[in-house]
Order: sequence, then structure tokens, then C-alpha cells
Amino acid sequence: MKLALLWRWLGWSHANRCDLHFLVYTRDACPLCDEAWELLVRWQKTHGFALRAQNVDDSAELMREHGESVPVVAVNGKVCFRGHVNEVLLRRILDAKPAK
Repeated sequence: MKLALLWRWLGWSHANRCDLHFLVYTRDACPLCDEAWELLVRWQKTHGFALRAQNVDDSAELMREHGESVPVVAVNGKVCFRGHVNEVLLRRILDAKPAK
């Protein structure tokens, strides 16, 4: 909380990235999926991107596509992360200028 106030006071703010849509392909009882979700929720609070989850066990097609390789994180339909969310790359995605 104090850090957020300091950022606002200094004039630093994060761009609202409502142009980004994150889809996390998950499975039940997947610790890596839980870790990725928690990380993305934390970043969503400051950047305002859309975030939703899809359980691959709900669809035979998704099971064939992703199988045991979860979590898989797609941003605007493009797979950006598999198995682990790289926080440095995530920051680069969020800091990039929105496409026109």
C-alpha cells in the first residue's frame, strides 16, 4: 500500500492494459498452475488486463493440445508461457506499447 502511494506521488503509474487478454490453461491439483495464477492476479491488480482460466480436463481437444504441459498462458491468443511464468518477460509484455 505504501509503495503504491509512493509511486503515485512520484508520478509513476502503470498503464491500464485492458487491451491484453490472458488465458491460463490449467488442471486440477496443479501447484504450478496455482503459482502462475497467483502471480498473474497480482499483476492484474496494477495493470488491469483481462484474466481467465480454462481447465484442460473439461475438453478432449484441450487435453490433446496441452496434455500434462500446464500451466499454459496465452496472451491475446498467442502462447507466451508453458510450465512457468517468467516474470521478466511478463513485465516486458505489460510495459510494451499497445498495438494500434
